[in-house]
Amino acid sequence: MTDTPKPPQTGDRLVASSAPARPHRPARHLGSPVTPWQRVVSSLATLVRLASRVAALSLVLYALFTVFRANPANVWYQFVESLAASLSLGLANLFQLAEPRWTTLVNYGLAAVVWLIIGSALASLIRRAAP
Repeated sequence: MTDTPKPPQTGDRLVASSAPARPHRPARHLGSPVTPWQRVVSSLATLVRLASRVAALSLVLYALFTVFRANPANVWYQFVESLAASLSLGLANLFQLAEPRWTTLVNYGLAAVVWLIIGSALASLIRRAAP
């Protein structure tokens, strides 16, 4: 059993267009050119947002290291712990739960969320400074 090709149906035929070819349009310029001040402001806002995300990441890493009982003698643990201690925004002892691991997760997780909110808000304010 071989499949023979079916003849094209009336709706399947390619027909050359009789309309004249449209001339090439140059690309549209979208908005005014970016000034050096706008580039500086945009770069500063990006830097603020990146710094706040790195701070939040270090807090979350420390919380996860604590919850999963990472080795406190490890160099990476000690490095992340020192970063988290300085970036906790005073929230390290806000809640006291029965289990110290979950206390760390809640307190440092809350500090990470605060860092993300502050970083996003500050970056938005900086971006609005550009005319």
